[in-house]
Amino acid sequence: MIEIKNIQKTFGDRTILAGVSGKFKPGDTSLIIGGSGTGKSVLLKCMIGLVKPEEGQVLYDGRDFLTGDDDTQKAIRREMGVLFQGGALFDSKTVLENVGFPLDMLTDLGTAEKIDRAKFCLQRVGLEAAANRMPSEISGGMKKRVGIARAIVMNPKYLFCDEPNSGLDPLTSIKIDELIREITDEFQITTVVITHDMNSMMEIGEKIMFLYQGKKLWEGSSSTITQSNVPELNEFIYANKLLRDTKA
Repeated sequence: MIEIKNIQKTFGDRTILAGVSGKFKPGDTSLIIGGSGTGKSVLLKCMIGLVKPEEGQVLYDGRDFLTGDDDTQKAIRREMGVLFQGGALFDSKTVLENVGFPLDMLTDLGTAEKIDRAKFCLQRVGLEAAANRMPSEISGGMKKRVGIARAIVMNPKYLFCDEPNSGLDPLTSIKIDELIREITDEFQITTVVITHDMNSMMEIGEKIMFLYQGKKLWEGSSSTITQSNVPELNEFIYANKLLRDTKA
């Protein structure tokens, strides 16, 4: 389980996060939603150690990631998998090499073991046939799937996805959502997804946290989100539905 307590972050005189707290449980696909500039991506970066908040705690199964010693922080990082918004694949490496990169950097596995693990993860996302292709030779949706394969190659306990559907068509977005949910359930990973996609909210939002101007204004599930009495959340949902209907 991941628990965040009173996360506060400022940049200059601007408050980005104002005391955000919450819990994320294993086997759940947890979503952090909100409009642009609400602090959701900064919160994710605080959780994975790319940004350090001025105050608060980030606990991984009780271990404090922010104040832990080097060994504790390294151990937690090895248990993380991250899918970045743009995929962040290495253009000079094949699909298989991209997936196996964390194994090269963080493990002492032999070459054959690393290849077998990378192939297994590619198979899990349905891309075993693309192992020897370059990132420039595959579609945007395939790149996201490669990113997911790389994110799970270390068999993580915690999976973070930053806007996994960004730039994808609706059908591909649905497939990515389904894949994230399947992997979360299959491996009982604690999964945290940053998104503003309405379909993701309704289909995989087992737990949803809504941020507005750096504050958590609502928390619940996809089955209760439309019953909210929070005006800012209702406006956010309406705007997303209107955008989706316009694209359709």
